[in-house]
Amino acid sequence: QVQLVESGGGLVQPGGSLRLSCAASGRTFNIYQMAWFRQSPGKEREFVAAITWIGSVTYYADSLKGRFAISRDNARNTMYLQMNSLKSEDTAVYYCAADRGVRALARSSTGRYDYWGQGTQVTVSS
Repeated sequence: QVQLVESGGGLVQPGGSLRLSCAASGRTFNIYQMAWFRQSPGKEREFVAAITWIGSVTYYADSLKGRFAISRDNARNTMYLQMNSLKSEDTAVYYCAADRGVRALARSSTGRYDYWGQGTQVTVSS
């Protein structure tokens, strides 16, 4: 099993920045890639970005390229999401996820991921 714990959420003004962290523990050697998703009230959980655990290859939702940056620190088993130029529509619960690479699903699909964190709230408001 892999345990994921997000942190770093909070209230930020429009145009501000925030960095989320996701700490992984347990059988982390099984991780193929990790990702961030987000979910707003009444909406489906949507893909934000993903990063492979080896090689750090990154992938982004097209609408978020240029504002969000995903990274990871393997030595600390931690993934990050740097969010800049935040907008009110970025308000959501942000979840981190990890997959073992065993399901032939798109990386933007929630069904691909084996492990999920509890989520951290990000609110963008003045």
